[in-house]
Amino acid sequence: MAEIRLGYLNQVTLLGRVTMDPDLRYTPKGTAVLGFRIAVNQRYRDRATDEWKENTYFFNVNVWAQQAERLGEIMKKGSAVLVEGELRSRSWETPTREKRYVVEIHARRVQVLDKLYTGPAPDKPAEQKPDSTASDQLDDIPF
Repeated sequence: MAEIRLGYLNQVTLLGRVTMDPDLRYTPKGTAVLGFRIAVNQRYRDRATDEWKENTYFFNVNVWAQQAERLGEIMKKGSAVLVEGELRSRSWETPTREKRYVVEIHARRVQVLDKLYTGPAPDKPAEQKPDSTASDQLDDIPF
């Protein structure tokens, strides 16, 4: 049997809410890394009871470089986000020599879906009357 060569496909898109304030860190070489966790809710109808139910899944996300610094300024606990990236796994050894593994999302793109300004709405500006009419403006055109 001939061996089939597979291309590379590792793509994740998630829509959820940030569960805690993000943590902005820097690598020893000075690269910014923003770590955060999101909760993704899946609603479904239980066929046995005909009731709506919900599952919640939690995912760790890492964003790198300039995007990490920008998001660190505006993202906070509760922010709605759209995350696009890929799965990455890593392992490490604890001080007690136990091997630990984690699968995280290495984000290529993160969009904060909330309004960036959440303070009180500014007063509605007073309606301004035009300084001139449209026919006055047409008279000013030199051709």
